[in-house]
Amino acid sequence: MNIQADLTPPLPEGRWALFLDIDGTLLEHAPHPDAVSVSEELRVLLERIEQRLDGALAFITGRSIAAVDHLFDPLKLRIAGLYGLEHRLAPAGAIEAADAPADMAALADEIELELASKAVYVERKGPVLAIHTRAAPQLLARATELVEAALARLPKGYRVIAGNAGVELMPLEAAKGAAIRRFMQLDPFTGRRPVFLGDDTSDENGFDTVNAAGGISIRVKPQGETAARFAIEDVASAVAWLETNFGGPAKQTSRSDLVA
Repeated sequence: MNIQADLTPPLPEGRWALFLDIDGTLLEHAPHPDAVSVSEELRVLLERIEQRLDGALAFITGRSIAAVDHLFDPLKLRIAGLYGLEHRLAPAGAIEAADAPADMAALADEIELELASKAVYVERKGPVLAIHTRAAPQLLARATELVEAALARLPKGYRVIAGNAGVELMPLEAAKGAAIRRFMQLDPFTGRRPVFLGDDTSDENGFDTVNAAGGISIRVKPQGETAARFAIEDVASAVAWLETNFGGPAKQTSRSDLVA
C-alpha cells in the first residue's frame, strides 16, 4: 500500500490494546540514539493512556529495555525490547533477556574500526547490532555490505534489516509481530483490538500482525510501500493523535468496529 497523505482514522469507542514504537514514532530521530530526550508531557500522556487502557499499553522497540527505562525514567511500561528478544510482561516484572553470540563483539569492533570515524555510530545491543548512518547517509550502502558479509560468520538464523537511516543485524526470531502476538495472549491485552504505530521497515512485520488481527496499523511519515492501513504525517501529529484518541479521562466500555 502506498500512502501519501495523512489518512489516520478517528477511533470509535472500543476495547483497544495499544502498541508503540519509540524512535521516529514518539520521538524524533537523532544522529545518535542517546541524543534524544523525553518531555514530561509525553511521560504524563503515556501514564494517562496506560491507566485508561487498564494496562493494555506496551512499547515494541528496537531499543533495549534498559535503554528505554533510562530514557523514560521514572515511567516503566510493559515492553518488548530488541524487536522482541527482550520482554517485560508487567511494569514491575522481571526482564526476559537474550544472549549475544560470541562473534558479535568482534564483528562490531571490525565495523566500528572502518566506519566509526566517519560519523557512523555502531550500537551494540546484545544479539542485535545496529549501524546508524543518519549523520552520514552516503555510507549506508557500505554499512549494509559489511553486515551482509558477516552473516556467514554468525550462527544460523540471523538476518539483515535495512532501515530509513541505518542497517541492523538480528536473529530471525527478533520480530515485532511476534512480540505483539505474545502480548495479545496475556491480560490485560487479551480480547482487545490491537493498534500499532511505527515508522520504519522493522515495523512492517508488526503492521502485518495487527492487520491480520483486525486491528489498526499506522505508519508515521511513510516512505513508499507499507503494510500499514493508515498514515500520520510526523511525530508531533502522532503524539497529538494519541492524545486525542487515548489521552482523555474516560474509560473504554464498549466494542465497536472501525467504519471505513
